Amino acid sequence: MNLYRGRKVIAVVLLSVLLLTTACSPKTPGRFDQVQQESTRQKSGQAVAKTATQGSEFNKYFPKSGGGYNRVYTQEKKGFAEAALKKDGKNVAVLSISDTTSTPSAAAKFSQSTKKIDGYPAVEQGSTGTAVLVGNYQVKVQSRDKSFTSSDRADWISKFNLDGLAKLK
Repeated sequence: MNLYRGRKVIAVVLLSVLLLTTACSPKTPGRFDQVQQESTRQKSGQAVAKTATQGSEFNKYFPKSGGGYNRVYTQEKKGFAEAALKKDGKNVAVLSISDTTSTPSAAAKFSQSTKKIDGYPAVEQGSTGTAVLVGNYQVKVQSRDKSFTSSDRADWISKFNLDGLAKLK
């Protein structure tokens, strides 16, 4: 009986030592660890320019709720703000303002524009989006429902305080 008990004790001790040595040993770096560390430390090439306007600054330029429509802010971050436009509880469009200093190519598409909304160059973006360039800012309305047409998008862009946004620095 003593021999059986001695084997159990030795087995438990060996198992404990094995677990301790493997748990406390340093983890060998994986093939992506170095790249992850470098990209975490990297400051250049960030998605948003340091000079981009805070998203909260854009909120006062959005159109107000009314006429059966309800504006609900959905996202706000540096260089961008977005609101859902709802009618009868249904999401019909998305309204947004973005700072183009972070994405110069976003502003470049307006250089060939012949269409204007309230004096600002406008472009159609696919079959569901309309945008205008106001200084360094893109104001965009995207349809989320078939009933919300291109003319509806242009009307809602006109409801933004575009002249006020043009003065924002």
